[in-house]
Amino acid sequence: MTTPEQASHVSAVRKGRGATYDPHNRFAPTRSEAEDDGWWREEASTTIATEVREEVSKSALSWNRSPDLPFDRSLNPYRGCEHGCVYCYARPSHAYWDLSPGLDFETKLIARSGLVERLTEELCNPNYVCRPINLSGNTDCYQPLEATYQTTRRLLELLLECRHPVTLVTKSTLVLRDLELLAEMAEHRLVRVFVSLTSLDAQLKRTLEPRAASPQARLRAIGELNTAGIPVGALISPVIPGLTDHEIEKLLEAASRAGARTAAWMLLRLPYEVAPLFEAWLEAHYPERAAKVMSLMRQCRGGKAYDAKFGKRFRGEGVFADLIAQRFARASRQWNMQDRTEQGLNTRDFRPPRAQQDLFI
Repeated sequence: MTTPEQASHVSAVRKGRGATYDPHNRFAPTRSEAEDDGWWREEASTTIATEVREEVSKSALSWNRSPDLPFDRSLNPYRGCEHGCVYCYARPSHAYWDLSPGLDFETKLIARSGLVERLTEELCNPNYVCRPINLSGNTDCYQPLEATYQTTRRLLELLLECRHPVTLVTKSTLVLRDLELLAEMAEHRLVRVFVSLTSLDAQLKRTLEPRAASPQARLRAIGELNTAGIPVGALISPVIPGLTDHEIEKLLEAASRAGARTAAWMLLRLPYEVAPLFEAWLEAHYPERAAKVMSLMRQCRGGKAYDAKFGKRFRGEGVFADLIAQRFARASRQWNMQDRTEQGLNTRDFRPPRAQQDLFI
């Protein structure tokens, strides 16, 4: 069912953007709605420029105790993501910065400054225990903004210097810029890279993930990472029932042939504002499938658009979710894909960043 808010914006497709409108910020004390007063006005542009502001970081690592995640700490150099994936589960986090999870999330970005310095301080804490850090726990660390700010690269340089393991997830070919750095980390068993694959359909990708790399470009990135000796896996995510689930086997085959050795999957997640944004996107781009997709989603989520319970939020439940899991497991065995894991990364050689300098103080 399309809400009045969605209905007024459902046809507002912006070139190169995923969201079709800006939903209300749930933390804002007031709410305003546009009304047509009958007066003539110029037609709004279909393109929106990207704005970037900087935020001085007070801390670096984000911590979690989720039993669903294979890591307990993550680093996020940027808030918001220009890739514009309409399904992104991180969209609701933009509301904490008094911005909308809709178009604001992909056009009004925040670059975190001082992150390397804060991480250095945290790694030097005498109580710090070394375990793998995940880069891109919230938004992509190799989104277009990274080409200018290079925060991700400087973080990797620091982690290599102190022999700290890291995993990273991206759907950007910009990761290849750091190929030599990642290869050196791989020699010390300090890195694993996961490339996110959603669909092999380039036309679907252009609206679903408008500013992310093409499917073929991501497969080439997997190949180059593998050739450089960097452990690389495929993250088949999100699996969207009725829209992309038929590609599971083809995605795993393509990833394996490209050089991926591990694979994992996640069901589409629609927390908070993401559900109406995704429904509006379906109505705008795939109206003939919208009802079926949302019906299948609710079958996988106990009758709701989303269920955030641990153990269910990534995989769902019910007959259709079980079928997806079985198909993924069978295709993984066929292509000799191992489960995603952070095990085997080297934590024994960690040395605090300032340990060597301290010898001369």
